[in-house]
Amino acid sequence: MKRLMGVALAVTVAAAAFAAWSFAAPAGGSRADASQATPATAEAANAEAQRRRPLPRLPAEVRQRRRWVIGVKCDAPPFGYINVRGQHDGFDVEIARWFARYAFGRPNRVSFVCTPTPAREPALTTGRVDLVIATFTYTRDRDTRIDFSRAYYQATGRLLVRNDSPINSLRDLNGRTVVTTSGSIYDRWVRRCFSNTRLVVTDNFTNAALAFNQGRADTLMWDDTVLVGIAAADRNTKLTNDTFLALPYGIGIRQGNVAMKRWVDSRLELMRKADRFMAILRANVPARFVAGFSRNILRPRNTFGYAPATAPAPDTVCP
Repeated sequence: MKRLMGVALAVTVAAAAFAAWSFAAPAGGSRADASQATPATAEAANAEAQRRRPLPRLPAEVRQRRRWVIGVKCDAPPFGYINVRGQHDGFDVEIARWFARYAFGRPNRVSFVCTPTPAREPALTTGRVDLVIATFTYTRDRDTRIDFSRAYYQATGRLLVRNDSPINSLRDLNGRTVVTTSGSIYDRWVRRCFSNTRLVVTDNFTNAALAFNQGRADTLMWDDTVLVGIAAADRNTKLTNDTFLALPYGIGIRQGNVAMKRWVDSRLELMRKADRFMAILRANVPARFVAGFSRNILRPRNTFGYAPATAPAPDTVCP
């Protein structure tokens, strides 16, 4: 895995998360799925696609540009962040680079756009990006405005608290202050289900982590994939044991772009069958967390999807 080091944001809890992932990286700083693919890697990616023909054709707008434009997170390690070399890195970023391999034979045929949580839908609806691969939880409400790929990762919500916090579960939130990001599923869920809780929302995860670190909130509610890194780096914090809102991530696609969805879904299936997500996971998550998180990714013998349309939307169900 690429080595991550603490950066100038060391005063924030978010910076501690960056350090947590770095401590788990091997000394050489190499990755199982390095962003700089060799010609053999690119050839293998194309050969893999050829074996599965006929596959959906790359949409014309991307083919003519000969480059993807993809929205990713820039402050949410290990899924999307800027590393110490000023480069985009993370689980979602590596998926984007695999799309570049499949489309053009080279992982660098992609331009990244930072898309914090509130900016993900507008980035698609305004045509600023082709896709959004940015810890994008599928919800029925979002599906009315944009389209989603098949599910590729199953995340769950958790609470980050200080070690001396009286909060041990969701039952202890009454009268407490919760911080999360605006436009997230947690924002809506807390407003709906925890009316006696004070809610602080920020425009991105870094600012949410900063609010928690500065004592402006009693707990930080977000995806386990990011909160585990903060807890691992900061000995003064921990995760409560309860989990909630187990919802898959999907790739955001402009609504009605059927050709794009077919292309994306077909390549995610290629990656699943080749067990590529496992290599990406190992390259981005500390070794001690790999076994637990491996159940959350697409694998040759592991697949999952979104809740059926007849089921209640999870963010509308209160505990």
